[in-house]
Amino acid sequence: MSLPDITDEIRAAAPNLRGSLKANAPSAPLTWFRTGGPVQALFAPEDEEDLAHLLENLPEEIPVTVVGLGSNLLVRDGGLPGVLVRLAKGFSDIAVDAATHEVRAGAGAPDVKVARAAAEAGIDGLAFLRGVPGAIGGALRMNAGAYGGEVKDVLVEARGLDRRGRRVAFDNAQMGFAYRGCAVPDDVIFTQAAFRGTPGDPQTILARMNEITDARAATQPVNTRTGGSTFKNPPGAKAWELIDAAGCRGLRMGDAQVSELHCNFLVNHGGASASEIEALGEEVRRRVREASGVELVWEIRRIGLPS
Repeated sequence: MSLPDITDEIRAAAPNLRGSLKANAPSAPLTWFRTGGPVQALFAPEDEEDLAHLLENLPEEIPVTVVGLGSNLLVRDGGLPGVLVRLAKGFSDIAVDAATHEVRAGAGAPDVKVARAAAEAGIDGLAFLRGVPGAIGGALRMNAGAYGGEVKDVLVEARGLDRRGRRVAFDNAQMGFAYRGCAVPDDVIFTQAAFRGTPGDPQTILARMNEITDARAATQPVNTRTGGSTFKNPPGAKAWELIDAAGCRGLRMGDAQVSELHCNFLVNHGGASASEIEALGEEVRRRVREASGVELVWEIRRIGLPS
């Protein structure tokens, strides 16, 4: 299965691109589920200037999607039309200002590395990021949270580019944070963010991070092909409890399974297609709806065309 090659059109419109541009790139290596259809055009910009050049010149009718580490992402088997921008090396810098207790990180920086940089500098308040899979860009978009902390608690400013390649910035209030979301337009690609913590003892903070690591290993299917938490917690309830009560723990479709360790996680045992994983999630939603009347909402982002 493949999509029409649009890379020549993109290079003609944006001739000064420096990053890698590939046609019909496989999406499986880009996501934690390790499955999915082809990406019509995969672009890995060298830096923010390179990304701005693409956005400034890319025809408006070509859709743009962004991915970091791919932890909360499922690309459907029919593939993803348009350009998928992958923020990696050029967006992974982390700078610490111990005097102001601030950390500035690129959108492609892994959350765990940001947490560790803050801890080693004696900056408290960011240890929760150790429990958030993925990179800073996704954490900003989702107001990611775990183990008592959320991005909204520590964010000073987020910067990015809009669909026309114009630089934009948002302070904490302008982000419009909500539970697992924010109000920033979907076409904005975050490129970096600044966080502020409080003074703390490095060893104490690192010990807390180790506790989070141990807790995750004991309660979540880490080191497996999973996308992280599948559904948002409904108001006043926990998704995993509703899923468990509906009898879905261990439920399986082909190589896709509801984790037996934590039933708000779906696991690809190796050969699951994206359609199997999505169908399993929809079956879980149906059973929970019938059992409790609660409509679970997907937290994992599902993009692309069905097979």
